[in-house]
Amino acid sequence: MLRLRTRDQFQAALAGATVARTPHFALHRRSLPLPPAQPAAEGVAAEHDAVPLFRPTGVWLGAMVPKRWARRAVTRNAIRRQIYTLGLALQDQPPAAYVVRLRSAFDRRQFVSATSEPLRRAVRAELEQLFARARRTAG
Repeated sequence: MLRLRTRDQFQAALAGATVARTPHFALHRRSLPLPPAQPAAEGVAAEHDAVPLFRPTGVWLGAMVPKRWARRAVTRNAIRRQIYTLGLALQDQPPAAYVVRLRSAFDRRQFVSATSEPLRRAVRAELEQLFARARRTAG
């Protein structure tokens, strides 16, 4: 599995359909290959237009965990690690770019510690549910 790295890659993937949702996460999918980029205006050559956003084969995955919904960096990083680990389940899917987006906060009164075991279990269960829904819609 390949990881999304650039802003343009994330924006292209987010422009696709939302294929699955859970109370805290949304999964966006954009099929590959993308249509060819529009040619640059005559006389104006843009370097980034010549480089494709994605290789047309493989599954690309990105994680968006905004500070708005996970205030502590340690929590954002723990959620991101779980997204990439569980995202390996998408490898058997057709070539596409996926973005998992955290869309609401986990209750800090229920999950006091930023890396508590109950928080890890809750995130893992929801991500497994999200990826299972995505596999059902794709197949």
